[in-house]
Amino acid sequence: MPQESMTAILNRSAAVGPFFAVRTDAGAPREHGFLPLGELYGESSAPALRTRVAAVATRLGVTEPRIAASLVYQGLAGRLWSIALAPAVLAGRVPDLGGGALWWHPDRSTPDELWLPSPSPSPAPSPTPSTLASASGEELASGLRAAVLHGHLMPLHRAVGAVTPISSRLLWGNAASALVGTLRVLEGWCRGAGRGEVAERAVALAAAVLEDPLLRDTGTLDPAGPAFSRRSCCLYYRVPGGGLCGDCVLRRTRR
Repeated sequence: MPQESMTAILNRSAAVGPFFAVRTDAGAPREHGFLPLGELYGESSAPALRTRVAAVATRLGVTEPRIAASLVYQGLAGRLWSIALAPAVLAGRVPDLGGGALWWHPDRSTPDELWLPSPSPSPAPSPTPSTLASASGEELASGLRAAVLHGHLMPLHRAVGAVTPISSRLLWGNAASALVGTLRVLEGWCRGAGRGEVAERAVALAAAVLEDPLLRDTGTLDPAGPAFSRRSCCLYYRVPGGGLCGDCVLRRTRR
């Protein structure tokens, strides 16, 4: 039986929800206003990133750039984890998100802002679905760390810190919180579809990714939820009309 294409896997993963969807058709993204996502945090990224942060600040009605910068980072983290974690859990394969493969539109919102033309698997070896329950967990976790955490969130972390004074600890907390947020949606979808074993696989895989040194001290994962208690705050409570997120450290300190 021929192996399922990455395009088919991503299209199947999109059924989980809007955050898990990504455009996959071939074409010329730049002609439609898309840019390689890496340009947002490349060597000459400061103007584009400042523009993005300013636009989000205006939309949210905030005057502190760090609030908008935090939410820009967390929003992108959530999208990246979603389009990588679902294929890893559902099909045992991680999409190739590097080398300019993933395109981003600065003026569009989810799920129309990401385009992965003619997607292919990550160059790292991927296990077959029949071996997912055994030693493949660490292989998939390594693939996710490489594709999302080190391939995108680390350079984005540096770029955000360069244009806006903001806590490094806060940003890594955002990365972890976004991962668990993705996990909660995916795990719930799997259980709703009667796929309890796959739901448990999703929790185990996310827990393995959280063991990366960049994320290990950001909070505590409760697999039973799954739920997360982070050790920092994304600052959403400072947005007019905002409040405390479910995993916010301020919920515990105020209590």
